[in-house]
Amino acid sequence: MNSFKDRVAIVTGASRGIGLAIAKGLVERGAKVCITARKPEPLAEAVAELGGEDFAIAVPGKADDTGHQDEAVAKTIERFGRLDMLVNNTGINPVYGSTLDIDPAAAAKIFAVNVLAPIAWTKRARDAWMGEHGGSVVNVASIAGLRASPGIGVYGVSKAALIRLTQELGAELGPKIRVNAVAPAVVKTKFATALYEGKEEEVSAAYPMKRLGVPEDIAGAVAFLLSEDAGWMTGQTVVLDGGVTLGGGL
Repeated sequence: MNSFKDRVAIVTGASRGIGLAIAKGLVERGAKVCITARKPEPLAEAVAELGGEDFAIAVPGKADDTGHQDEAVAKTIERFGRLDMLVNNTGINPVYGSTLDIDPAAAAKIFAVNVLAPIAWTKRARDAWMGEHGGSVVNVASIAGLRASPGIGVYGVSKAALIRLTQELGAELGPKIRVNAVAPAVVKTKFATALYEGKEEEVSAAYPMKRLGVPEDIAGAVAFLLSEDAGWMTGQTVVLDGGVTLGGGL
């Protein structure tokens, strides 16, 4: 449980849901964390939940804002002295509907947050610490990036790009920096509520495990990928889906 003793991480989009569960898992294993999200109040609550400022700091801002990225990396190193791990968890899907009918501005925003921001965060982590000292990055993708996802098509395309980005960065940044990803199916978070609310039993019936995911399911896999137990893995995407893709369900 102390596998991350003296290690430091940034987890984006971590005021709740999957991001907060990831941050908790890292702290439980001995790490210090910097968490980010847009709103200061939920972030402050999350820091308290993580044990206070001895274990976690928060830097509010938009994930695709370069000034916010610079501030979060700088404050992490100022407070904890290093930056060993990065989890690019922030993702958005502000629209639902046909891929061809999506507003171009909305599509651009999806790609800015889901694809371009992880590139920028990883570059900053490399330049600030990992390039010299080594480190590990995990991108939170989705099974929507592995196959057609009607209704959330542009989101799916952005997650496919994130999976492909994981491969590219894994090839480019080794051996100092490992880059891997996770691709969850439906996880019970506020972000995914529309996919299961009022029909959870029906949706989970398609899963061989007969339940939807919970944030802790993702946090454990992310901790593994960040750890030395995955020291010979890079450029890989671990599918966390309760078996649903085995049968072609949603």
